[in-house]
Order: sequence, then structure tokens, then C-alpha cells
Amino acid sequence: MSVTPLRAQDEVVDLCRDLIRIDTTNTGDTATSAGERAAAEYVAAKLDEVGITDAELIESEPGRANLVARIPGADRTRGGLLVHCHLDVVPAEPAEWSVHPFSGEVQDDYLWGRGAVDMKDMDAMTLAVVRQWMRDGTTPPRDLVLAFVADEEAGGRKGARWLVDNRPELFEGCTEAISEVGGFSLTVRDDLRLYLIETAEKGIGWMKLTARGRPGHGSMVHEDNAVARLCEAVARLGRHEFPIVMTKTLRAFLEAISEAFEVELDADDIEGTIAKLGSLARIVGATLRNTANPTMLDAGYKANVIPSSATAVVDGRFLPGYENEFFGTLAELLGENVSVDYVSKQNGLETTFDGDLVDAITASILEEDPDAKVAPYLMSGGTDAKHWDKLGIRSFGFSPLRLPADLDFTALFHGVDERVPVDALEFGARVFDRFLDRA
Repeated sequence: MSVTPLRAQDEVVDLCRDLIRIDTTNTGDTATSAGERAAAEYVAAKLDEVGITDAELIESEPGRANLVARIPGADRTRGGLLVHCHLDVVPAEPAEWSVHPFSGEVQDDYLWGRGAVDMKDMDAMTLAVVRQWMRDGTTPPRDLVLAFVADEEAGGRKGARWLVDNRPELFEGCTEAISEVGGFSLTVRDDLRLYLIETAEKGIGWMKLTARGRPGHGSMVHEDNAVARLCEAVARLGRHEFPIVMTKTLRAFLEAISEAFEVELDADDIEGTIAKLGSLARIVGATLRNTANPTMLDAGYKANVIPSSATAVVDGRFLPGYENEFFGTLAELLGENVSVDYVSKQNGLETTFDGDLVDAITASILEEDPDAKVAPYLMSGGTDAKHWDKLGIRSFGFSPLRLPADLDFTALFHGVDERVPVDALEFGARVFDRFLDRA
């Protein structure tokens, strides 16, 4: 009796469900995080089953595990392709969810759970396609380096950044990379879907602000108050609106949007064009300008005691190439009496939307969805691509999903009831198979 070979799309949902059920919550503190080792061991076992026995499991510290494997390609004179996926997820409060966030339940044609779109879906796609290739005896066109890493959700210090600093030889020869937050569809009409590929992302400036003053009794007249000084500075920063900047990626994206929606791009009303995108406007709108959002405040220990210091945390994001303007404005707004310590400071990225890899992305999507149009976009958040950039690796966000027109996809990232359509996962596995075969 003949047995139909198991294809990537046949097991991608099960792989993703298994990974969701492994709690890899990253709180930003190893002491309170679940740790990624169990997930890394799961991936290692699935690779071992198909003959990839030399994957290296590397801990940056106990429990914070990364897994790296290299599959030799047919043409080893070409630069290698890095496929990097993170194993950690942000916390989830079960009481807020319709299903338990680590149950991996399939309901209403969706796979539910923390990490379903960020980013255990791509973990599963990668694993499913590689397992199919190993079973079939398929050799990738060039060296393929797989990196399943820890700590992306807290800046990558125990994951990609640690590997770049301590084990760069694992990625020797890699010239290009793909990862998360790109390749998802935006429905324009029944016969047209835009697939957005991330070619740029904002830099990160997470900052702790500190104001100092003279401590004293809360009942006294007090002109040197650290709390007041800090709040004034934070209010100036929170109210400030940075100017719109037309980056190369934003311009290319807006031109694609204008053509797709058949609306004229009004250079004097960029925000009006963005507003036509519906739910996607949330993530794209933040790419028009630099942003600095106060997120945390801390001061004092008793109602009648004026403290000697007060602190705030700010999430700053700056457009690629506009770091100096961002920090110059920040200094003006905060003034001389507020100090800045960086919790995390990472560069912005931008690459051009061209070349053989972009051609491979475009062709692979079109073969599965003839009504597709591919366009670049700039992401407001950040990924591990910033760390690989230090090794000279050119990165794209490409985790293909064909999504229902009515799904508010961007709200699912770090959101309650995170979920991914089952057929979108299967679609992604097919596209990813085509892509890697021609990449």
C-alpha cells in the first residue's frame, strides 16, 4: 500500500499548536520568565527526526536557549540565507482570553494562543518546510541557516544579540535574512490583495528619565520638587508631535496604496491616505514620524514626604536615518535638569525593495495567489533584524499569510485572543516552500 508523502501544509498546524502549548513567556526578567529551552528542545527533536542531527542548542544563561542549524546548499559559493524565528512570547492573562492562551485550541477555523502570530506561526512554517525537504531529499539552492532564538520580546540581549556578540561564526557567509511581520495580506477588493513586505523598521530608544530635587516635608512650600520637574518634562514630551518624514520605504508604500485603492496621493494630507487603510492604519500611521510615548512613572514612598528623585520610562521610536534629529529634539524637550539612561538603544533599518530575493518573494506569493500585489512597508516596532545587521546581513520581514478581509490582524500582536486562520498557516507553508526553493 502506497503512503502519500507528508507535506509541509499537512503538519504546520500541529507544529504550531505544539509550540503554543509550550509556555515561553518572556517578562524581561529571567527570574520570572518561563524560558525558551523546552521549545528549543522541541524544535531540535523535530529536526533530528528528519536527519538534522547537528543543530546546536546554545544557552546565553540557564533556560534562555537558542537553536542554530546550517543546511548546506547546492551552490556554496553564494551567500547563505538566514531564517530567524524567536521562540519567546509576551505575557498573557488567561482570565482575559476566550480560550486559555497556552491551550493551542482550534476553534472556528482559527488556531488560538499566545504566539499564534508572534511568531510561532513562522516557527512552524519553517520547521514544516525543512522537515518536508529532508524527507524528500531536497537540497536548498544555497546554504540555509536556521536560528530559533530567545528573548526577542525583550530586545534580544539573551538571544540574537548574544549570538551576534558571542557566536558570529555560526552565521558566517550569510548575506540575507527573512523573519517576522511581513508577507501578510491586506484585502483591497475581491480580486486584489496587497502583501506587505517589511523592508524597514524604526530604531528603538527605551529610556529611563530621572529628575532630582531637594527632599523635604510635604506640608512645606517647596520650589525644588523632583516630581513636578519630571512631570513637566514628561508632559512636554508626551504632547509633542514630531513632523512627518517621507522615507523611501514610506513613499513606495504610499504609491502602492494609492494605485491599489485608486486614490490620488495628496502630499499635503498623508494621514488622510493612511486613514483609508482601516485597521492597518494603526501600525502604518506610526511610521510617518518619530514617536516618544511615556509608559511608566515612579516616585516617592509616603504622602507627606517630597522625594529626592522621580523616574519615568519612555518608549522612543525613530525613523531610519533620523536618529540625530530624534535625540536632539528629545534633549530640547526634557531640558537640562532631567537625565537620560538608555534601557535599550537600537538602530533603525532600511533596505531597498529589489534584488533576487524580492523577486523570489513576489513569484512565490503570486503562484499561490494570482490576485496578489507585493509592496514594501516600514514597521513601527522592532525585530531581531537589527542585531543581524551588525553582521552585514540584509533583512526582510516575510512570514506569508493570506488573511480574511475582516480580520483586524495588527490588533492580534500582543493582544488578547491572539489567533491565526488555519488556512492562512497552510497557505504560508506552501508559499514558504516555493520561496525557499528559489531564494
